[in-house]
Amino acid sequence: MSEGKTLTDESPKSRMIALILCFLTGWLGGHRFYCNKVGTGIVMMLTMGGFGLWYFVDLVMISLGSFKDKDNLPIVKW
Repeated sequence: MSEGKTLTDESPKSRMIALILCFLTGWLGGHRFYCNKVGTGIVMMLTMGGFGLWYFVDLVMISLGSFKDKDNLPIVKW
């Protein structure tokens, strides 16, 4: 098992926090920094959330529980 993976293969991050961060600071990539995706967080910040599209896609993915953290684990726990 690699570092960061749990026995249930779920991210320890909270989906609620990611959703709130995405809603409030999504255009700055706040939710991506929370999920340890620093590189794409910086790109989101520089492009204002991918000109709004990337922000919207992430908002939907987090809402549906299909968004993943840096270790490719789904963020499903509320």
